[in-house]
Amino acid sequence: MHNIDILQETNFIDKLVEKLELDGPFSSWELFKMAYDAELTTITKDFNGLRALEFLPQMEFLPHQIETAKQAIEEMNGRAILADEVGLGKTIEAGLILKEYMIRGLVKKVLIIVPASLVNQWVKELNEKFFIPAAAHRKNYAWDQYDIIVTSIDTAKRSPHREAILDINYDFILIDEAHKLKNHKTKNYAFVRALKKKYCLLLTATPVQNQLIEIFNLVSILKPGHLGSYESFLEQYGRDRKKINQDVYLKQLVQKVMVRNTRKDTDLNNAKRHIDTVWIDFTPEELQAYNELDHMVQPFSTFSKITFLRELCSSREACFLSLQKFASEENQHNQEYLQPILDKIGQLPHHAKAKKVVELIQNIGEEKVIIFTEYRASQFYLQWYLQQHGISSVPFRGGFKPGKKDWMKQLFKDKAQVLIATEAGGEGINLQFCNHMINYDLPWNPMRLEQRIGRIHRYGQEKDVHIHNFAIRGTLEEHIMKLLYEKIALFEQVIGHLDDILAELNINSFESEVKSIMNESSSTGEVKIKLDNLASIIHSTHQNTEQEENQYGNP
Repeated sequence: MHNIDILQETNFIDKLVEKLELDGPFSSWELFKMAYDAELTTITKDFNGLRALEFLPQMEFLPHQIETAKQAIEEMNGRAILADEVGLGKTIEAGLILKEYMIRGLVKKVLIIVPASLVNQWVKELNEKFFIPAAAHRKNYAWDQYDIIVTSIDTAKRSPHREAILDINYDFILIDEAHKLKNHKTKNYAFVRALKKKYCLLLTATPVQNQLIEIFNLVSILKPGHLGSYESFLEQYGRDRKKINQDVYLKQLVQKVMVRNTRKDTDLNNAKRHIDTVWIDFTPEELQAYNELDHMVQPFSTFSKITFLRELCSSREACFLSLQKFASEENQHNQEYLQPILDKIGQLPHHAKAKKVVELIQNIGEEKVIIFTEYRASQFYLQWYLQQHGISSVPFRGGFKPGKKDWMKQLFKDKAQVLIATEAGGEGINLQFCNHMINYDLPWNPMRLEQRIGRIHRYGQEKDVHIHNFAIRGTLEEHIMKLLYEKIALFEQVIGHLDDILAELNINSFESEVKSIMNESSSTGEVKIKLDNLASIIHSTHQNTEQEENQYGNP
């Protein structure tokens, strides 16, 4: 071993000796005492426990959030995957961890990467709840001149931002929705791996979605080599996600970098979830138009026909506009063929679902209500129809810029009784001040429905939440409701395992599987039979998975 040269710093000693020889001048005792006392108040005597709690008396943290922060700091050295279920407060946990490191003087330079739609929300929560001076990145910002910046990965990875960011030594990196980095072959993954970081948090409710190698990729961002090399990991464990339960050693390794709290294990069960199926009957005119559209043999594919039928179950406007667009793009013969059904739909009365919405809101009283619809045309129609009945509402959709989304949310909180959201509202907005939700249209993918519910049934919700799922009898909606939701007891048990079940069945996406069924069917009757089979397989696979989990335990 080579000798180590130790250089002695003599500057302080030399100056001290000089002062002593000259008998001063010395600082006053009062100034020294003030400096000494100031140092005592900021010094960290013990690295265990959370000092940040003293500085955040206005916050009420749940026990699992405090324990998660302590575990990430004391046992994982600030490199952790926070994998709580949706609505348990991963953002709160991450903010508490960041605040703790800042108070201890260990973190100054911070980069927070989140979905573009959530940038402003992250900035607001860090500023208002944790008094952390975070700022959203703007075009004229220099990356090295701001200590705590929140941005999207699309902005961060783009030149010239990429080069500037990769040149900075960050004390703390936080990445929200980290499951989007599961593929190690993407540019996003390579960019995040290249970031210079001391501490790093990855936030995701679904750390493993399809293959076991996804957890390897996430862990490799935090601690390269912790699970071995890519090749050795595949060779030893393969791609079977059940190995994370079955292999005790792998389970322990993952637990050293990942914290996962589930709703049943926390104190967040005060707000109960009440789910109500609201059955609706079409008027005779609506049912006749629906059946005529269903029995048309030309010129649709089965997929197109089902889309039109779903739109008619939502609003006459949504179906009319889509059919009109389809007719205008076809030849003259098809336009003439479609004109009678267009005329019939155009003359329909107000939609049976819209009438039920008004009736339900009037029964609810003055409490806030969020309505989810699949179609923009239905959103416009509902806003107009509610206004005719004296019910104030605001829209929320994906095309809005972040500032407008914030404005709509604030208007909903302070002024309007109803927020009418398209699917964009199912991700990113927190609406704990609202506890009533109407699923005006049911999505094909049950996971999307759970994301919607997670907007109101989450950390901070003080009341029981009421979910009203609309479905029209005698239509595809009735079949979807009875098969995909009621038959597999989705809300009670399966929702937390649906990704696991799909992977077991080699199904990449529930939604794409349903679309594939529609494309490959020759009639709506065949679609119903295939959906019935799919629901039966999911139900059976879930039962088998539960038996295995009872045998091996949860990760």
